[in-house]
Amino acid sequence: MRRKIPNRELHRLTPQAFKESPRLPVVLVLDNVRSRHNIGSAFRTSDAFALEHVYLCGITSCPPSPEIHKSALGAEDTMEWTYTKQTVDAVRTLQAEGYKVWAVEQTEGAEKLSSLTSKDWPVTQKTAFVFGHEVRGVQQEVVNLCDGCIEIPQHGTKHSLNVSVAIGVVLWHVYLTMRVW
Repeated sequence: MRRKIPNRELHRLTPQAFKESPRLPVVLVLDNVRSRHNIGSAFRTSDAFALEHVYLCGITSCPPSPEIHKSALGAEDTMEWTYTKQTVDAVRTLQAEGYKVWAVEQTEGAEKLSSLTSKDWPVTQKTAFVFGHEVRGVQQEVVNLCDGCIEIPQHGTKHSLNVSVAIGVVLWHVYLTMRVW
């Protein structure tokens, strides 16, 4: 039998120590994500993978919010974040700062996530991922600005994953391929 490890024995960083800790050179951009629960999940997943920053764009709600907190569980306080009215402005800013920006979207010529390796996002390459609205996805004008598009392969009858699930899938793949920790 295996004993579950209680939270007090997991030796997690304090919020202050986390803010001062090394980060994965990855930024998350939420393009008009409407569900505050999905936004909170994005914060929590960003915290779990120690991302650098989260951009909240357009109609995407900002903390403080009880609904965001419900799924973020405090990660909205440990993650650095910025609100930008227009997602295109966030993408342009990131590109000017040397980030390679990927839209996670089904497009013509999109690269399958499973085919991307550490050559596509080496530890030295600053990378940003744009995730879109739950129904409409990433805006076309944002897709047009991005350096590339990534599609998560799917084999069922549905055409998409929940945005918070897609964030987890992409970040897990990046985490494995970057092999930082």
